[in-house]
Amino acid sequence: MLAIREKVLGRDSPQLAASLNELAVPYHGQGRYPEAEPLHQRALAIREKALGPDHADVAQGLNVLAMLHDAQGRFAEAEALYQRALAILQQAFGAEQPNVAAGLENYALLLWQVGRDAEAAEMESRAEAIRAKQIEANP
Repeated sequence: MLAIREKVLGRDSPQLAASLNELAVPYHGQGRYPEAEPLHQRALAIREKALGPDHADVAQGLNVLAMLHDAQGRFAEAEALYQRALAILQQAFGAEQPNVAAGLENYALLLWQVGRDAEAAEMESRAEAIRAKQIEANP
């Protein structure tokens, strides 16, 4: 299936990156991280090459890879990826958008896990403020 998609879409296609992430999801969900990781990494590399390093789709790929590292207890690697994803999202959408809130929430979960409670609470507070503004703006 992947070989067919590569042939039809091209090896550097963002659509192929989406397919790679879809293939990785079941592995990730089953805790089969060594099988999921190369798929996520390849998808991220394709997106960075095709769309540029600061594209919002790259942030999504960074976030997925960060969650994988987080699940494996590779917290320092996950944190760096979450931070980069969050910076891209803020640049792409502005600091007050729901996409940024989701990035803040993901990062906060990691911070809670590693005992950095004050930072985690700040991230969650920022995310809640963004979501509250969105609800006010769209009742």
